[in-house]
Amino acid sequence: RVQAIFPTALVVHRLDRDTSGLLLVAKNSTAFAKLQRQFKTRRVEKTYLALVEGAPDAASGRIEAPVARDPAHRQRMAVLSENRGGRKAATAFRVLESYISTMSQQRHEFALLEVDLLTGRTHQIRVHMAFIKHPVVGDRIYGRRKQRIPCPRQFLHAHRLAFTQPTTGQRIEVEAPLPADLQAVLDQLTPLS
Repeated sequence: RVQAIFPTALVVHRLDRDTSGLLLVAKNSTAFAKLQRQFKTRRVEKTYLALVEGAPDAASGRIEAPVARDPAHRQRMAVLSENRGGRKAATAFRVLESYISTMSQQRHEFALLEVDLLTGRTHQIRVHMAFIKHPVVGDRIYGRRKQRIPCPRQFLHAHRLAFTQPTTGQRIEVEAPLPADLQAVLDQLTPLS
């Protein structure tokens, strides 16, 4: 649809399949090159919302674990040491709210996180959350195959982007609200605060 509005539009970065939210698109090749340079030099701030299984021990944290293609499952990524091909990856998170589900007889905890992607590896948030034993709800690749609560897709949303406008040099910050399908998942849960 972007191509229909802006025939020369160029997508600057990607989102994982089934991840909703903001996508940065350049109107021409000059803007595209400048925006891509900002991504490569990590001057673009990318913040996601993720609902994860369980509650992290700390209200905030930072995960630094190298990520590479999983040698056993080539379609997946995994945390691998740098001497095994892992590339540096860093993810910061803050707990926004903790929840419980009363949909079954067991009490299951969940946490809504604000996640800052400090590097941009494929599937990085999903891999890092699974690595710390708090997989993203609805993620059937890195999380539970049998989900504890109904979720139509992985609960991962590109919520905020901050970047420098390539022509004016103005710092721009944009936000996308949580879409209805993910909000409906939160509405099923009971907040703990």
